[in-house]
Amino acid sequence: MTATGEDLAQVVAAFAAGSGPVAVDAERASGYRYGQRAYLVQLRREGAGSVLIDPVACPDLSALGEAIADAEWVLHAATQDLPCLRDIGMLPASLFDTELAGRLAGFARVGLGAMVENVLGYALEKGHSAVDWSTRPLPEPWLRYAALDVELLVDLRDALEEELDRQGKLDWARQEFAAIAAAPPAPPRKDPWRRTSGMHKVRRRRQMAVVRELWTARDRVAQKRDVSPGKVLGDAAIVEAALNVPPNVHALTALPGFGHRMGRRQLEQWQAAVDRARALPESELPQPGQPLNGPPPPRAWADKDPAAAARLSAARAAVTALAEELHLPQENLITPDTVRRVCWEPPEATEPAVSEALAGYGARPWQVELVTPLLVRALSQ
Repeated sequence: MTATGEDLAQVVAAFAAGSGPVAVDAERASGYRYGQRAYLVQLRREGAGSVLIDPVACPDLSALGEAIADAEWVLHAATQDLPCLRDIGMLPASLFDTELAGRLAGFARVGLGAMVENVLGYALEKGHSAVDWSTRPLPEPWLRYAALDVELLVDLRDALEEELDRQGKLDWARQEFAAIAAAPPAPPRKDPWRRTSGMHKVRRRRQMAVVRELWTARDRVAQKRDVSPGKVLGDAAIVEAALNVPPNVHALTALPGFGHRMGRRQLEQWQAAVDRARALPESELPQPGQPLNGPPPPRAWADKDPAAAARLSAARAAVTALAEELHLPQENLITPDTVRRVCWEPPEATEPAVSEALAGYGARPWQVELVTPLLVRALSQ
């Protein structure tokens, strides 16, 4: 483990002097700690070997990021790791995503272990993917497991590049990788409490206010204690409280998730959140559903706009058929949201107009070229 400034300086020098792509991976403690910070960073490069870095002891890795800035970074499922790497000063200028490459190449199973086994013929040691990576010191078997995650990434990259080239999809992949590397950080989610599991059961505005107050109180506690919110209070318990709106602690205690193992002080803080929701005036209660930023759910199209529903049906069928022909997932050919938006508020049914609309929704040039003729036909029918 690299856990001191002196050791990190040696790592920076070694990786700056290395050659070729850099395999990069990060381990988080999802389900154990608050947020998505990195608790271990693994790298490997020709001429530098493999290294494991403790980002708790070395929270600023910007010098390392600069040392390998000109290299291609090889990650598996890059969009999962880039946010936590960005937080510690590491961001690639160019990358190769082996998971996305596998999808584009038509592999049915694109997990790292399955890809390494199918493409390279090696079986990676399993068993530690869901452990608490915030543990210190990290056990030796965990470190070995983590090091293996970057051991063969560059080899896998090279084999997938060859396969994509053979299939005529390499330029598609390069466009996708460039889009991931250039993407800005995701904006904060609006009303994150609405994503509480089981929220579909909550119908009334007062009940929704209970979910919001309990979710917010739980989030404050989880952040303060640096634990996963689910370990503070389960989503199922929040929904139960919302459906029942208990008038006092005694009634709250009788609900699932608020049982005897919970202390009096904890119960009182949850009841206080419920009481805040109960006391809100009607004008301050949340509105049902999220404000729509785009078309309504497709199930409502037939009633709202039968012509749009017919366009969507034709477009979906055409996109599905082409995706099957190209041996890649439909969502990688074009996102379902983009198809819905084009069909709901259609541009003129010409190739220039549809191409412009697709590009405006973020489709890459290869997607625009392949999908435009399909959507022109669907809009014309």
